[in-house]
Amino acid sequence: MESQPKGVILVGKKPVMNYVMAAVLALQSDGDLVLRARGRAISRAVDVSQIIINRFARDYEVKAVNIGAEERVGQDGRARAVSTIEIVLGRRAVARPTVAGQKGRVERRGFRL
Repeated sequence: MESQPKGVILVGKKPVMNYVMAAVLALQSDGDLVLRARGRAISRAVDVSQIIINRFARDYEVKAVNIGAEERVGQDGRARAVSTIEIVLGRRAVARPTVAGQKGRVERRGFRL
C-alpha cells in the first residue's frame, strides 16, 4: 500500500462529517488540501469540499479539479474503468466576507443592489 503525501484525504464510504473534520484539521497544519475519490465516492468528495468552503474554512476556495479514469481489475478478472476526481483546496487571495447572510453584489438591469 502506498503512503499518501501530507495534505491528501482519500474519500470513501464513511460519513461526510468524518472527512470534513479530518480536512479541517489538515487545513490547520498545512496550506493546501487535496481530496481524492473514486467511483461512487465522488459525490461525497464534492459534498466535503463544499461543506468545508461554506461552513468551516470560508477563506479557502477550490483551486483545481482534476477528473479522470483508472483501469481496475474487477472480482471477475475483467478490466474496467473507474472514474476519479481530485479536488485541490487552497487559501483565497482575498478573504471572503464573514457577515452572516451577506451574499455579495447582484446586478439587475444595470443597477447594483
